[in-house]
Amino acid sequence: MCGIAVDGNKKTTTEDDGKIVLIKKKGKVKALDEELYKKDCMDLEVELDTHFGIAHTRWATHGEPSALNSHPQRSDKNNEFVVIHNGIITNYKELKKYLNSKGYEFESETDTEVIPKLIKYVYDNRERDDMSFSTLVERVIQQLEGAFALVFKSHYFPGEAVATRRGSPLLIGVRSKYELSAEHIPIQYNSAPYYSFLRDCAVIPVFTERQGAAEPVGLLKEGVQDKNSHNRPDKPDKSTAVNSAGDGKAVEYYFASDASAIIEHTNKVIYLEDDDIAAVVGGKLSLHRVNSLAGEDSVRAIQTLQMELQEIMKGNFEAFMQKEIFEQPESVFNTMRGRICFHTNKVILGGLKDHLKEIKRCRRLIMIGCGTSFHAAVATRQILEELTELPVMVELASDFLDRNTPVFRDDVCFYISQSGETADTLMALRYCKDRGALTVGVTNTVGSSISRDTDCGVHINAGPEIGVASTKAYTSQFVALIMFGLMMSEDRISLQPRRLEIINGLKILPDMIKNVLTLDNKIKSIADELYQQKSLLVMGRGFNYATCLEGALKIKEITYMHSEGILAGELKHGPLALIDKHMPVIMIIMKDACYTKCQNALQQVTARSGRPIILCCQDDQEMSENAYKTIELPHTVDCLQGILSVIPLQLLSFHLAVLRGYDVDCPRNLAKSVTVE
Repeated sequence: MCGIAVDGNKKTTTEDDGKIVLIKKKGKVKALDEELYKKDCMDLEVELDTHFGIAHTRWATHGEPSALNSHPQRSDKNNEFVVIHNGIITNYKELKKYLNSKGYEFESETDTEVIPKLIKYVYDNRERDDMSFSTLVERVIQQLEGAFALVFKSHYFPGEAVATRRGSPLLIGVRSKYELSAEHIPIQYNSAPYYSFLRDCAVIPVFTERQGAAEPVGLLKEGVQDKNSHNRPDKPDKSTAVNSAGDGKAVEYYFASDASAIIEHTNKVIYLEDDDIAAVVGGKLSLHRVNSLAGEDSVRAIQTLQMELQEIMKGNFEAFMQKEIFEQPESVFNTMRGRICFHTNKVILGGLKDHLKEIKRCRRLIMIGCGTSFHAAVATRQILEELTELPVMVELASDFLDRNTPVFRDDVCFYISQSGETADTLMALRYCKDRGALTVGVTNTVGSSISRDTDCGVHINAGPEIGVASTKAYTSQFVALIMFGLMMSEDRISLQPRRLEIINGLKILPDMIKNVLTLDNKIKSIADELYQQKSLLVMGRGFNYATCLEGALKIKEITYMHSEGILAGELKHGPLALIDKHMPVIMIIMKDACYTKCQNALQQVTARSGRPIILCCQDDQEMSENAYKTIELPHTVDCLQGILSVIPLQLLSFHLAVLRGYDVDCPRNLAKSVTVE
């Protein structure tokens, strides 16, 4: 679903002056683009000095996909206030009930619609006619619970943009032909009380609280260019508005949920914190909050993105996912670059070195993640236990919170997330911080919530990942966690032979990944046989169990086939009942400590007329004799083998999805950054 709201500029009657044109469409952005050209409410050729529009693409979290449930959502049929929203409003039912009682009618099934209705209610009941747009927004967000990134537009405030966030990511891009005159934007604080509008009998003062997180579902993107002056009459003596390029010089501002949305326009960005409110008025950007929190920065820096436009272009590949699979030799190398010295066998993770002594004194390591990030923790748990000689707990963030897991001051908690904005993982982070644990972030996104809120961390440097199904981020997370284990074990004399073996394996890992990628055509031929199947089992054990989980997840995500990752040691405890000549089975059997045990599982499968496709080491003659088909992989250190064995499953899932006619990069019902619980 997608939609756009812009100022109409093709006036037919005086009543149309200043009206907001709202166009929404079910389907992809291309359908919206076609719809725009059908409308006669705008002259698309006219050039404007000042213009402001908001647009949004999303999957439905509330209500079925439809034009009516698309964003922007509006306050009324005249489009007086419109808003786009990433996240989830958890108290929308209470707000909706209250607004219904005041005569406001709802047209969509979304949680978002309460926001424009609420701001209209605040506007209609304002105590002063000169109340500013940003003040209205401040009052509205005091009533919202959950998580949100919001951008507001109103025909009462032409040319003005107001945006805010809590729990969902939001950044501001700044673009100008001229050199920016400032490297940061100061924060304005306002200590005036706000009032609850949800009480019929009393007016209750409410002040800002920092609330929990939820998730974004799509893209917020908006641009502003404004030369006209517009004061804030309700706060005349506290203005800290900044025109970053200097007076009289045109500036464009882009509000977006992710840097990849704006990199083609600018590489200058400001990352907003929870409860920041950004307003563009008269071509000037100001940032403010209701009140300050102890220890927080009083400015927001204008940062330069270390990202190139070609990194988010598809190039000669069919899909971003395919491109990202084939980028893994480079992404894994970039994860290691500057951190491993192969001459001295030293590993230094700069973000952790100042906390290394504290980590070594801890009682246990807790690895927390969701989906693919959870699998990266499972994949490295065994080697981390071996190298750190500490107990390692691996937790799904949602289950971790549901159990109210005991956490202590001498625990070290790792938060693994590609986006750094995953809602459940963020909530687990806040839960552990409240209990005094040391927190460590492992993310792929500079400036993300997890990277800012943790005590220390590792940036995996995998580069932008556009495809919803994570590929190169998984292998880079894998490598980053292994490097952490190597750094922890540097002073353990008894572990030096093992460390040296792993470091030598990492040195040649990018070349080995290139060798695996040459199997693409063979894997496509296997996909040709499997794509009409309804189910698929992936089995392994030991270091390869996580590969089974991750491979099965990739197949679920983009092919919509049922797939299940099974611990081969559990085969005889139930899953064996599924095995017959019609059930496709992929088995990962490498020459490691579990080789003989996996052979036992293979015998159980073949005895039930199963036709196993085996991922095995090159020149493993025994596996070739017992397999229906084999995919032979280079042999490396046991703890690194999962990086090589997951790539054929990534390729298989890609080819299966293409053969089944599905959109590989945008699987149904899923979002790249999961910011709802």
